[in-house]
Amino acid sequence: MESSGGPLYAPAGPSVDISRSLEEDSMVDGPLISADALHSAIRREFQTVPTHAYGGLLSILHVVYVVLSVCLAVLCVLKVGQEDVCASVLGQVKGDSVIVFGKVGLWALVLLFTGCVQHHHTRARSRGYLRFYRQMEGLKHLPLTVHSAGNVLVLVVLAAQLSPEVSTYMLLSVLGLELLVAVPCLIYYTVKVMQFNRERAAPDVSQEEHSRNFSVTSSPTETGFRECSSLEEVVEKQADLIEYLKQHNTLLSKRLLNLTAQH
Repeated sequence: MESSGGPLYAPAGPSVDISRSLEEDSMVDGPLISADALHSAIRREFQTVPTHAYGGLLSILHVVYVVLSVCLAVLCVLKVGQEDVCASVLGQVKGDSVIVFGKVGLWALVLLFTGCVQHHHTRARSRGYLRFYRQMEGLKHLPLTVHSAGNVLVLVVLAAQLSPEVSTYMLLSVLGLELLVAVPCLIYYTVKVMQFNRERAAPDVSQEEHSRNFSVTSSPTETGFRECSSLEEVVEKQADLIEYLKQHNTLLSKRLLNLTAQH
């Protein structure tokens, strides 16, 4: 029985090896994807942040609003010889009230701009651009902070119940100061976003991997914990990187299938 049992079970190993080798050969015989093709496919996935156009438009609207407010204050509030024209255009509405209404409308536009910026920056963060997200974190909220502070100063001026001339000058001073602070911030933000879109850089993970592979004197990456870094910041960065890697792996699998089908 033992001698007869040997031949019965002996061929099992080679048959399994043959089937495995056939399966492996079928996988190897598939079309190979070059690294250049895969790299170019990943590079095409860069998505620009369109908020630079909104920032430029908002800057122009802010300048136009201040210029019109100055003209309206001089002609209709201080009444420099244009009372009839102001009465025909504004009717029963006072000139300083129109300026305040315009200020509220401009603040609403800045609030909408801030929400739009937050949305697009969050999307850039999910695509792996955590460094860009952190660099613009304080700058993207600064215009709204400046306009909100200007609204508070305008309310203080109106609540003080000063003479019409003094109140108008104070109101124009607030608008001018707001213009000098908010518009440079918007211009600087617009320039930074345009630079980011023009560079079309790879996500932070890819940049760190590239520097670690090709730079001999490269500094350690910031993914791990460092004594000088905050633990909360490290945990947040790691969570962002993990979320990005999940999305990136899914997108990379789709690209591999598409390129395999093309070849």
